[in-house]
Amino acid sequence: MAQGIDSSALYQQYDRMKMLKAFDDTKAGVKGLCDSGLFQLPQIFVRPPEELAAELKHKKGQVQVPVIDLSGVDDCGRRKQIVEKVRSAAETWGFFQVVSHGIPQSVCDGMIDGVRCFHEQDVDEKKKYYTRDTTKSVRYQSSYDLFLSKTATWKDTLTISCDSSFDRDELPSVCRDSIVEYSEHEENLGNILLGLLSEALGLSTDFLGKMECSKGHRLHCHYYPACPEPELAIGTGKHSDAGFLTILLQNQLVCGLQVLCGGQWIDIEPVEGALVVNIGDLLQLVSNGKLRSNEHRAIANRMGPRISVACFFSGPIDERGKIYGPIEELITKQNPAVYKGVAMGDYVMNFLATGMEDYRALDYYKIQPSFEMYPL
Repeated sequence: MAQGIDSSALYQQYDRMKMLKAFDDTKAGVKGLCDSGLFQLPQIFVRPPEELAAELKHKKGQVQVPVIDLSGVDDCGRRKQIVEKVRSAAETWGFFQVVSHGIPQSVCDGMIDGVRCFHEQDVDEKKKYYTRDTTKSVRYQSSYDLFLSKTATWKDTLTISCDSSFDRDELPSVCRDSIVEYSEHEENLGNILLGLLSEALGLSTDFLGKMECSKGHRLHCHYYPACPEPELAIGTGKHSDAGFLTILLQNQLVCGLQVLCGGQWIDIEPVEGALVVNIGDLLQLVSNGKLRSNEHRAIANRMGPRISVACFFSGPIDERGKIYGPIEELITKQNPAVYKGVAMGDYVMNFLATGMEDYRALDYYKIQPSFEMYPL
């Protein structure tokens, strides 16, 4: 054996990969483990010791992210107030909740029920959609970065790509109608929010829309079962969203979403009728750092299931040559470009090739300071 290689580490890595593959081959997900009568967390779901130790250093904050009422958004005077609130939240937290957003509660409830029905149906029906082929418009899996991450996440996900090739007949029949209806409402709300964010940047209302920030969107329908040892597991690891904008619907029963702020994990408590909105890495990049993409996670819970639906507006990811960089109107001598431009093809490839917990686009595309920028 080559000098410097730890044989025990190699064995453990091999054994872990074997366990990961065995879990993936069941195509039953975390829900399948729970249904088998699980009382102890399988090793692949246990977070590394150093990560659990670091958890003790993080304090838990009691403050709440802003809640913004969108009623009267088309009224000129009222809109200015809303834009200012959106600007403040997007620049500081990178997160806020919205109420009076225009999506009927019946549609939101129907979407949550549809996701529940999909994940709680017979496993043989779910298996028809189980795949790790990211080109599929409809795919069901557990941990998209299962073979890259340090820890398998305690959730199952149904992903729907709502792009130009979207075909409702490909959707699972048990949740087809609820997905189609909710998706249409989300597309409209996404455009409204991007209009408000455009104005918050001092740009025309349709500026981000014309950049195709809302072209196509994806629904990630998460199902977090009750966990036997939640203190050892994670629902979704710490990350920032890679796209432009995310809108999250979550059921009201179990809290799980947390945002990292000042070294503290802040619970985003579900607010009745509210949707959670957060800025993505691409929006921080094109705004030249003015809008903030913040790191967040979802914890595991002893109670469950927790159900959430994340709608990602990631732009034209299929247009591999399309380049996004800091908006020229936001660049001045006093405010030079912080990030370099990036082709969508490279951006998506880098994201898919790296585990969520080890990759952040903003770090990769940041322009390094030079002596010319900071003379002595």
